[in-house]
Amino acid sequence: MSFLLEADDLVRIYSGRSGLFGKAQPVRAVDGVSLRLAQGETLGIVGESGSGKSTLGRMLLGVDPAQGGSVCFDGQPMPATGSADWRGLRARMQMVHQDPLAALDRRLTIATQIREPLDIHKIGTEDTRAARVQDLMEAVGLRPDQADRYPHELSGGQRQRVVIARALASDPDMLVCDEPVSALDVSIQAQVVNLLRTLQQQTGLGMVFISHDLKVVRNLCDRVAVMYLGRIVEEGPSEELFANPRHPYTQALVSSVPEPGKRLDGRVILQGEPPNPAKRPSGCAFHPRCHMASDICRGVIPELHATGEGRTAACHLVTDATATQVA
Repeated sequence: MSFLLEADDLVRIYSGRSGLFGKAQPVRAVDGVSLRLAQGETLGIVGESGSGKSTLGRMLLGVDPAQGGSVCFDGQPMPATGSADWRGLRARMQMVHQDPLAALDRRLTIATQIREPLDIHKIGTEDTRAARVQDLMEAVGLRPDQADRYPHELSGGQRQRVVIARALASDPDMLVCDEPVSALDVSIQAQVVNLLRTLQQQTGLGMVFISHDLKVVRNLCDRVAVMYLGRIVEEGPSEELFANPRHPYTQALVSSVPEPGKRLDGRVILQGEPPNPAKRPSGCAFHPRCHMASDICRGVIPELHATGEGRTAACHLVTDATATQVA
């Protein structure tokens, strides 16, 4: 099977410092992550704040260059960040940012900003670019009379629609959406999610959807990868992963999602906060918060391994034979 995007063993390390005169310490924001994305597929990436989701998203686009591992887009290695080949490739892969007001230039009208990718990549003529902007605004639910407005004159949901329209202007093959609905009201969230689903069905683009909102991920994504402290701890088809989470961390995340008419009895409660990334625990990084941790968890780092049905998990206690019992 051919994939639109292939990432292998990605590593990104930052230099952290405790205090003004503290010693610099390496922080492994992304630590050996491998992913695959097929054309027309939506891959959800979930996890707590600080798990490395946003850094991974930027690495998949080449915005943050990998310090280890590799990224291939449409069968070709990702060009060096900032190179002419990389800038040209950006027409085929775009990003939808979390904060639309920060992503937009307050000095430019929304029509001008939606048109920017067309001007940058020299797509079409003057007339066809203007027509493309009108079509995009209509596609995302913006009115023609809003074309000359500025970002501060629009609501949060309308600004996010502008960001989506701009990302779609160059007719990309892939979108990376970084928390695109987290700052919006619930009703507007549903509108934006439905919009993304409709646009994907119409264009067949592949999408990486980064979020901490599991309800949205469950509703939108075909597959889900769960990240904890820079690593993927579980991956699998969305429906199966939510119905039968196998890794203890995934179980805790899934059990935290309230369901109408269902009591929260038996809910898995996570203890404490995620560890300091600069001082990773030995063995499995999740073991200090895991109610099932054993001696092997404290001393040996678990590898991501297949557990059947197209699923993988990084847990010493989860195998294909024990998956149902652990869940």
